[in-house]
Amino acid sequence: MPEELPPYETLRFERDGSIARLVLNRPEKLNSFTIEMWGELRDLGRRLLAAPDDLRVLIVIGEGRAFSSGIDTSVFAGDAGIDSLVDDQTPEHPDASVRGVLATQQAFTWLEDAPFISIAAVRGYAFGAGLQLALACDLRVVALDTEMGLLEHRFGILPDLGGTQRLPRLVGPARAKELILTQARIKAEEAERIGLAQRIVADEELETAALELAETIAAQPPIAVQGVKRAIAAAMDGVPVRDGLVVEAEQQAECLRSDDMKEAITAFIEQRPPVYRNR
Repeated sequence: MPEELPPYETLRFERDGSIARLVLNRPEKLNSFTIEMWGELRDLGRRLLAAPDDLRVLIVIGEGRAFSSGIDTSVFAGDAGIDSLVDDQTPEHPDASVRGVLATQQAFTWLEDAPFISIAAVRGYAFGAGLQLALACDLRVVALDTEMGLLEHRFGILPDLGGTQRLPRLVGPARAKELILTQARIKAEEAERIGLAQRIVADEELETAALELAETIAAQPPIAVQGVKRAIAAAMDGVPVRDGLVVEAEQQAECLRSDDMKEAITAFIEQRPPVYRNR
């Protein structure tokens, strides 16, 4: 991991071996998003992706009683808008407003680009930008009393941080349109039924359940896990099956050449847990 992270004001990053926790840390505001929080999320993502190591699973969670209630309305009144996030790593676009949105999207998109798996542990509320952050994660574990929804229409805007792209890939285009266009607020059981949540648990079991899932994934061969993430991403990008099979074969070739595959076979023969070294 990066040798030293800056002292973030709105986040905490906690590391325990191959598993880490990213904690949204504005509990007094239900972890609502500000320009500063988006900037810090993007900075953390850039640092993690620039210094690859043995991080295998990242749990994303909110401090206190909510994952995130969405955008902090102070964003609409503040002097520093999303344009302030634009930098030399922001994709080019002739429209300055579009560049501002693209810069903000980078606060979430690094989770998809990361070689490790991300798990959103969601409780309380996941509205607007909060739900869009959860959608950017690979998996979602949701507490039973949670309410979720993309409510951007109440501010006269649309879900622009990946909501219109990631939600239909999970639940289908018609259902995604219904959820967004009606400002629907759904409970955990409905989220699981439509494929938005992979697991639902009692609130008091949320962190334990997320950690157990993280530990299970972290124990898998990391090169193979990374390959699965890349191959499924290709499938979701809509490439033809034949092209997706090439991606799958390329990722398998990395596994076949790895020491981790040799370790998996040796451990199986010796009837012991494998010790993977991501090489």
